[in-house]
Amino acid sequence: MFRYIQNMGRAFMLPVAVLPAAAILLGIGYAIDPDGWGENNLAAAVLINAGNGILDHLALIFAVGLAFGMSRDKSGAAALSGLVSFLVVITLLSADAVAMYTGTSPDEVNAAFGVIENNVLIGIVTGLIAAALYNRFSDVKLPEYLAFFSGRRAVPIIASFVMIVVSLVLFFLWPFLYGALVTFGGWILNMGAVGAGIYGFANRLLIPTGLHHALNSIFWWDTVGINDIPNFLSGSGEQGITGRYQAGFFPIMMFGLPGAALAMYHTAKSKYKKAAGSLLITASLTAFLTGVTEPMEFSFMFLAPLLYVVHALLTGLSMFIAASFEWTAGFGFSAGLVDMVLSLNNPVANQPWMLLVQGVFFFILYYVIFRALIPALDLKTPGRDDAVLSTDGETADPDEEAVQKSGADDKYTRKADQIMIGLGGKGNIDTVDYCTTRLRVNVHDESKVDEGQIKAAGVHGIARPGKNNVQVVVGTEVEHVAEEMKKLM
Repeated sequence: MFRYIQNMGRAFMLPVAVLPAAAILLGIGYAIDPDGWGENNLAAAVLINAGNGILDHLALIFAVGLAFGMSRDKSGAAALSGLVSFLVVITLLSADAVAMYTGTSPDEVNAAFGVIENNVLIGIVTGLIAAALYNRFSDVKLPEYLAFFSGRRAVPIIASFVMIVVSLVLFFLWPFLYGALVTFGGWILNMGAVGAGIYGFANRLLIPTGLHHALNSIFWWDTVGINDIPNFLSGSGEQGITGRYQAGFFPIMMFGLPGAALAMYHTAKSKYKKAAGSLLITASLTAFLTGVTEPMEFSFMFLAPLLYVVHALLTGLSMFIAASFEWTAGFGFSAGLVDMVLSLNNPVANQPWMLLVQGVFFFILYYVIFRALIPALDLKTPGRDDAVLSTDGETADPDEEAVQKSGADDKYTRKADQIMIGLGGKGNIDTVDYCTTRLRVNVHDESKVDEGQIKAAGVHGIARPGKNNVQVVVGTEVEHVAEEMKKLM
């Protein structure tokens, strides 16, 4: 079950990766026409409507993306099954259709059916079911006279019939589920800034497991009525309120974690400073520019878990402060410089520049706290951990060691080869996949995994969230490394 949820978290990244396109289109459109939002300029109107074309169909995008991402061989037939599944359900359970079944008018139908068409939760459910159907029936063999519909072609047909049954279940279940979700969303909203702080704290704590994607779906998408990201990007929210579940991340990702990196560099052992500095500056720039924080977080998450809890608490504090003062900004990808710039002209952004002022405060706060705790508690942060050493006791250069142990020429092939050696060789690897920054590998025998050997490839960190499950934090080049691993296998 845990492995399934982890795979789902990875699959979430495919539909989420579409959002930067919407953010860029809308950001440029608002910049061209900040007052009329397209009414005063044709180019702005085209860009804003194009961006909204993505946001208005997020549920469909999630259905297709999850069906594709959760399929065992990433087949287009699985994506088509997700599309078919979603369309069947929302058509059967539309307000007009339900009114016809019950002999009432659409106005008298439960409100839950009036919002089902673009509810991301429905997209997630239908996408996951479609993927399960594909994994189960894509190899089905039919009699010769029906052979054309065998295998992958059978799955969309099977899905269309299965979704009739799913729709029947949802006809009775969806009003109660939707009502409960709305109640939960209302409870969080009523907590105001405190609720934003609790969310920020929980979000960071779930990063090691990859389950933060499930939590994010509650606050960022239209599952409980909050819909923070689409409402912000489309400029249809409330100024100072919409974006509160995003804004507090900017001071942490752009400033807080770089402050922590500086503290870790200053407390590193002299002989390891060069290697630590190389890792930390790369991770800091990634966090600052793009908001991708996993390379930085995994560099100390398991070496010094106390610091990671402090990081989670400070994230919650940042979210609380930003929400309390109603400073808001939003993102299409993550809380980095690129999305901050795009937020500046968003009509519902409220004093977003104050998040930069808050960020300077958090840079200092992170630096002071990390600089004090690391030497006081002798925490094994990067540059203070003796794990990567050569046999004569001198510091080993990870990339140099990888070159020595691999005959490959391409840097991605070289890194993939070195990681495979550390994972026990290709015979010990069951499956390889990846998300934003991590390789997600299932191995046959976890006792054969050599973490020191993997670290010698120059990775940012290693996690073992479950039995026979290894995650290697490679960084933003993870896709290239994963593809090279697959070729080597």
